[in-house]
Amino acid sequence: MSSAGEAAAAFRSVHGRAPGGVWSAPGRVNLIGEHTDYNDGFVLPFALPHRLAAAASRRDDQVLTVSTLGSDGKLQHSGPLEIGSLRPGGIEGWAAYPAGVAWVLRDEGFDRGADVVIAGDVPSGAGLSSSHALECAVSLALLGLAGIELDGNAPGTPSLQEVARWVQRSENDFVGAPTGLLDQTASLCCTESNVLFLDVRSGVYEHVPFDAAASGVAVLIIDTRTKHSHADGGYGERRRGTERAAELLDVKALRDVTLETLADALTRLPADLGPLVRHVVTENQRVLEVVELLRAGRLAEIGPLLYASHESMRDDYRISTAELDLAVESALTAGALGARMTGGGFGGSAIALVRESEVDSVSTTVDTAFEKAGYRRPRMFTAVPSRGAGKDAGGNTGGDTV
Repeated sequence: MSSAGEAAAAFRSVHGRAPGGVWSAPGRVNLIGEHTDYNDGFVLPFALPHRLAAAASRRDDQVLTVSTLGSDGKLQHSGPLEIGSLRPGGIEGWAAYPAGVAWVLRDEGFDRGADVVIAGDVPSGAGLSSSHALECAVSLALLGLAGIELDGNAPGTPSLQEVARWVQRSENDFVGAPTGLLDQTASLCCTESNVLFLDVRSGVYEHVPFDAAASGVAVLIIDTRTKHSHADGGYGERRRGTERAAELLDVKALRDVTLETLADALTRLPADLGPLVRHVVTENQRVLEVVELLRAGRLAEIGPLLYASHESMRDDYRISTAELDLAVESALTAGALGARMTGGGFGGSAIALVRESEVDSVSTTVDTAFEKAGYRRPRMFTAVPSRGAGKDAGGNTGGDTV
């Protein structure tokens, strides 16, 4: 059953009726461009086939109820949340994510209550943006119940990028996780068979073709099953460090430091900030180089840039872990063309660019390496660029249409 079907079925079991509609959003994997988004830089994500769906119906009051169907088949319930009373820090745990969305949308004039049930298959804590998939799906659901579908045509309809900024605000200011714009924009704006080349500063993006099968390769996702959270301290420390470096260098953001000016910039910074700046500057350049290779149809040649990105995150940004390093190095030993950790770091997933004929052998080598190290067995799957968030079924007025 699809994520949308699971969410609709769970809604019926909770509320005894069909939902008014179902909206879903994908997880994402970042091909390259890590920790550059909050530095006004370049990123290159694509949407995963894995999705979270929000089945929802309108209420006549200003109460939000949210239930979520876990991977164990059990439902968790938030209890009734008074939208007018929502405040940052007032909700803990998973319910803070949908509550934060409702809090932001209230300020944007969308304060009608709703019953929402969430289901799907984006792995939680794997660095594949499950929290943003949830927030984007709930955002589209609450807007859809208000009669607003983000097709980009109706006058006054918010753009996908505007909704991405709303989701960022809900996570930054309500949940307390200092994320950039990469994940939300990827979940909302990605398209099938393309990676999303996004200039975060300008908001301009390009869909760049990414046909791995035509190049005889596959993208192997390696979920180390070591969970991370953007609300934890390490991510915020790195972000504050880059912001402090930009202040010391008297630039708006580290995007304004180039490869040509990097050496001089490093002489003007304290020792602890230099490596952070070096990563951001060189990572932006790696994104641009990967995009040029993809435009030229040379997808199979991006592997060395992926590994250079991992080395930079491991040594300069210091956000890798023993499990992520082992995933990358064992994949390369088995013949992967390139590999890197992906996501915010401190756990989560790695990706490997692998010849199609060698996916099984690389997976076996990684499995064996984890077993020998005494680590939990990783979860692995191949992924192709998939569609972004949108409406799956139903009307927008709360009727029984699913």
